[in-house]
Amino acid sequence: MFSNIGFPGLILILVIALVVFGPQKLPEIGRSLGQTLKEFKKSSREAIEDFKEEEKDKRM
Repeated sequence: MFSNIGFPGLILILVIALVVFGPQKLPEIGRSLGQTLKEFKKSSREAIEDFKEEEKDKRM
């Protein structure tokens, strides 16, 4: 999806985000985005582990 943006496109997106949200709001947005991704990864891992565990129990 984002594989064809390139460096100039990324810079343009960051500049637009800076103008729209302001310099004080960007770190807060980045922090919350990072926490969201961390929770998503954790939930995904737990779901995969549960699935593997159920499959293992079905085989026995």
